[in-house]
Formats: sequence, C-alpha cells, structure tokens
Amino acid sequence: MSRYLIRGGNKLCGTCTVQGSKNSSLPILAASLLSDGETVLHNCPMLSDVDATVKILTFLGCEVQRKGDTLSVRAAAASGSEIPDGLMREMRSSVIFMGAVLAKTGRVRLSTPGGCEIGLRPIDLHLDGMRKLGAAVTDEGGFLECTAPKGLHGAQITLSFPSVGATENLMIAASTADGVTRISNAAREPEISDLADFLNAMGAHVTGAGEGCVTIEGVKKLHGAVHTVIPDRIAAGTYLAAAAITGGSVELNGLIPAHLGPIIDVFEQMGCVVTAKSDSVRLSSPRELRAVRTVRTMPYPGFPTDIQAPVTAVLTRARGTSVVIETIFESRFKYIGELVRFGAQIRTDGRMAVIQGVEKLFPAHAETPDLRGGAALALAALSAEGESELTNIRHIERGYQDLAGTLRALGADVAYE
Repeated sequence: MSRYLIRGGNKLCGTCTVQGSKNSSLPILAASLLSDGETVLHNCPMLSDVDATVKILTFLGCEVQRKGDTLSVRAAAASGSEIPDGLMREMRSSVIFMGAVLAKTGRVRLSTPGGCEIGLRPIDLHLDGMRKLGAAVTDEGGFLECTAPKGLHGAQITLSFPSVGATENLMIAASTADGVTRISNAAREPEISDLADFLNAMGAHVTGAGEGCVTIEGVKKLHGAVHTVIPDRIAAGTYLAAAAITGGSVELNGLIPAHLGPIIDVFEQMGCVVTAKSDSVRLSSPRELRAVRTVRTMPYPGFPTDIQAPVTAVLTRARGTSVVIETIFESRFKYIGELVRFGAQIRTDGRMAVIQGVEKLFPAHAETPDLRGGAALALAALSAEGESELTNIRHIERGYQDLAGTLRALGADVAYE
C-alpha cells in the first residue's frame, strides 16, 4: 500500500502550473461516447478517476489513447449498454455514464456507483430527469436500468437542488434528444460551462450554462471535436492552502482566477495577500493567520464543498476560533478525527465544526479517509515539524496529479513510497 512520508516545517514557495480539472474531465469523457468521430481532449489530468473512466469507455467499445495530458477517444463503434459492477465501484461519478449510454444505445444498465465515503449522493434527481426525457427506469437489487427504445425527447425539468451530476447527466442525454430541453435550477459551476462548451464543439446546441437555466436543443448526431479542459480550481485552492498553512508564498499559473473567487475571499479573511492576474494567482501568507468567523459551503458561486477540508486544515493554525458549516454532504467531516492526531483542536456537532487555532501542529501517523480529507491531512503534515506518515493515499490519487511531486517543487520534503 502506497504512503506519503512528509517532513514538515518548510515554507512552501515558488511557482507551479495547475492540472486540468478532474470534475470537468470525467463528464466530458462520458459525453465523448456520443461522438461519431474522434474526440481529442487536452489538459486531461493523470488521475486514477480518469483511468477508471477510460476503463469504462474501453469496456463499452471505445478506442482510447493517451499521450501526455492529451486523450483521444474514438467512440463510433461503441455499442455496449451495461457497465459491470466492478467498474462502477471504482468511482462515485461513474453514474455520469447513465445519460451518455442511454442516449447512444437506448438502454443502460449499471449498479449504484462507488468511490470514497463522504456521505450519500442520492441519484433520484438523475432518475427523475431521465423519466421526463422519456426513459423507463427500474431500480432493483442495487442495479439501475433505463430504457428508451424509441429515443429520448425534450422536456421541462426543474431540479429541487442544483445538483452538478444531475445537471451534467441531463445535458448529455438531452443533447441528441428530439426537441428542446430546459433544465431550471441547474448547477452553475464552471465545470457545467466547460461541459457545455465541449458538447457545442461536437455540434450540440446548449445555451445558458452557468446561469441557472440551461437550454438544450437536441440534434440528430454529434461529431468529433478538440477541447481543452479548464484548470482545476480545487487543486489550485489546495496549493494556496499549502502556502498559507506553512507561512509561504506561491504563484499558480494556468488558472482562471474568477473560478476561485469565494476561495480567495476566505484566504484574504485569514490575512493572506492574494494577487490575481489574467491567468495566475499569487498568495503570500502573513506571519500569523487570522480565524474566520464562518465558512459555509454552498453551491457555486458559493464556497465549494470540495475545498472545505483543506481550508479547515489551514484554520487549525489560525489565531482565534473559526466555524465551518458543511451544507452539501453529511459525512464530510470524517477526516477530522485524523486531523486531531496532529494536535488540532476541533469540535464537531452534526454538520458544524468549531476550530480553535493552535500555535503549532505535531507530526503524526494518519490514514486518509477520502480525497479532500486526505489533502487536508497532507497540509497538516506540511505544517508539523517532524516526520508524518499518511497511508491509504489512493484516495488522494483520485484527484491530485502527482501531489508529492508538486509539493516537492514548492520546497516540501515529501517522499512517496
């Protein structure tokens, strides 16, 4: 089993280029299944979740090749409509294939998705939307089956919650449906706009992405396209957090700073100096971080749930008391018990965490419980003077491309074994 050995105490300084977005790459790869030509994706990160997505595409009959950060997908011959349980369990977001496979073959059968445990991710919004698009849906024994032998049709769909996954799934399915689909209360995350740009590059007619009401005018077929995945705002926020917790200064290149607005705001409340340019962000940490009264996760453009854990780690070193409220996932505080091993003073009550900043953290052995919680533990280890060990780091590898190498490039002492 792989692990990180982190000898903390170094200030992280320097520059790095941020990877492509994990949360954009996965739905875009699923959508490539609908192309009748070759799809070329640039800036596609090397992650285990991307590898799992490629396995599913290959199983369904696609030809996939990678060269560096570029993936090419040929899906014209793909005809599979069932995804094995083993592949589905490799990642939670595998449910994104529901809309793509259904639209391509008229049928899809898959098991409920797997992945790391941060709480329930109900897919009722996905299923209700598919029914409105004309699919018959059954859910029995842990398996889902959707059928639409006569094809899908346009519909008016109002989501009860702006679910990113449901919005993406319905956008993909509706792109070749007969008629016009309007998704109200749609998710507004940058990754939604990136998916829309990709679909449009393939010949789809998608408008309104990022504005809360997405309109998809169905077309007969989609063709090949070339697309560059947007930079990963969560990875960027994590590296900013690494600089903040170690008292360092880093500049991140290849970014869209507007995507980091609520993240930057929290770091500025801590006393960090953040400078944004057209495609880069620099953060300089103060001598002493300040507590933040309340950090509340919200759908975009609010503070993202995916950066909650790394920011909580930083707040353990901030002077005063901070409160973090998690509104998206009910089990996103599982990492806190491991964070306390480093000497953090945190109390939790349901979806609220109260953090009393401490003067210093101590090295510890910790086990990574999930992707973003694992990043938080790595940040604590960077701050603690002495050697810490992080195990079960396969979770981290789901979302961070060579985390150890990037941290080393910024001056950290990190060994990957």
